Amino acid sequence: MKGKRRRHDPEFKARVALEALKGVKTIQQIAKDFDIHPVQVSEWKKTMAEGAAGIFGPGSGKTEAEDFERERAQLHAKIGQQAVELDWLTKKSKQLGL
Repeated sequence: MKGKRRRHDPEFKARVALEALKGVKTIQQIAKDFDIHPVQVSEWKKTMAEGAAGIFGPGSGKTEAEDFERERAQLHAKIGQQAVELDWLTKKSKQLGL
């Protein structure tokens, strides 16, 4: 039986993809060096090549504060939705005499 699937962190993926983009070694050599499947190297290379333009584009300099505020707003919206649902359920349960 096969073992658990390995999960690679983003830094590792970026290092492998950058190595593949350099073109110094073949995909097969890179896969052997990093002990991963050659198809995975090709996929990470393709992903990095497609996403490279986003690094220099608008919105690439987002700060952690902006990310925090966006997440905070989403959570507040969720809390508001749950409060409305709770009020509705409370009202309905009183009508039914529960």
